[in-house]
Amino acid sequence: MTVMEQRGAYRPTPPPAWQPRTDPAPLLPDPEPYRVLGTGRADAADPELLRRLYAELVKGRRYNAQATALTKQGRLAVYPSSTGQEACEVAAALVLEEQDWLFPSYRDTLAVVARGVDPVETLTLLRGDWHTGYDPYAHRVAPLSTPLATQLPHAVGLAHAARLKGDDVVALAMVGDGGTSEGDFHEALNFAAVWRAPVVFLVQNNGFAISVPLAKQTAAPSLAHKAVGYGMPGRLVDGNDAAAVHEVLADAVRHARTGGGPTLVEAVTYRVEAHTNADDATRYRGDAEVETWKEHDPVALLEQELTRRGLLDDDRLAAVRQDAETMAADLRARMNQDPVLDPMDLFTHVYAEPTPQLREQREQLRAELAAEAEAEAEPGSGAEPGGTQR
Repeated sequence: MTVMEQRGAYRPTPPPAWQPRTDPAPLLPDPEPYRVLGTGRADAADPELLRRLYAELVKGRRYNAQATALTKQGRLAVYPSSTGQEACEVAAALVLEEQDWLFPSYRDTLAVVARGVDPVETLTLLRGDWHTGYDPYAHRVAPLSTPLATQLPHAVGLAHAARLKGDDVVALAMVGDGGTSEGDFHEALNFAAVWRAPVVFLVQNNGFAISVPLAKQTAAPSLAHKAVGYGMPGRLVDGNDAAAVHEVLADAVRHARTGGGPTLVEAVTYRVEAHTNADDATRYRGDAEVETWKEHDPVALLEQELTRRGLLDDDRLAAVRQDAETMAADLRARMNQDPVLDPMDLFTHVYAEPTPQLREQREQLRAELAAEAEAEAEPGSGAEPGGTQR
């Protein structure tokens, strides 16, 4: 059989018998975002799961507030808050099994913490101390990715390699709506679909790529529709409905684990706070828009459902909030401690075997530091021992 004779092969004029390789209908997302809370589906939701989701949401909201405060105190260089997006963050962490991998972006600190990474180690990158403050292998969490969408091909490669080795591993890759405009997004989805890699792509559509609204990024009916062009299912979900996000992601993870291939999930949510502490969001959106989304707050939505079903009394609510305050106090205390840093650590974890260039740069820095210390130690240098200026 020649290439031109293969089913679905391109021909200048398709013959009457031509058919697409894949029926697009089952891949199309629902016309409206899938919801659980506030619908008849909520009564079937597992009470313990709802309680756990709520506890993590409250803790995540407090984590965002504390980290934002730390930037104002100079303890963090930058913090991209995910306030308003906590449902996406928590659900992404909780659907994974221990052997699975999470590939976060820079805004996904709550997902990383919910996966089990130490809260302070999660912020180390944003503090400017290390490229990554935690061991990715300890919790199977890839480094927080600052470049847009570059973590997506990595997730596909890991998932494909795991499948080739016969390992029961699913990769869940998180990205913002702005990341869907990057070439890495296209390459990752294309390879994942062709290889049927066990990977789930979660797009948190929070309305803006910094200051660029979604309408100026794409003309697609939804970001979930992009899945069809690659030959994978697209799912559209209410990103502020923690139960719905968990259910949709759990279905996608199960689909991937059983050999069904990748899924693209678009969670429609909203970034309530600015892009980072360096951003002025009032320049590109109005307060009325923000207030409208606050009425669809993920924490309040789940709290209302738990209260309606009698699953959240005053004692349990107080315990959840106290747990969040304890976490925040510990984070605050530990972040207020000045870290002891060694500039030579810059070269420690770049390669298992340093390259000649790195060795040369390392020795150059070592010599510069030694010369600086010697100069400071000389009488009349104007420096106290240890380099403190008078």
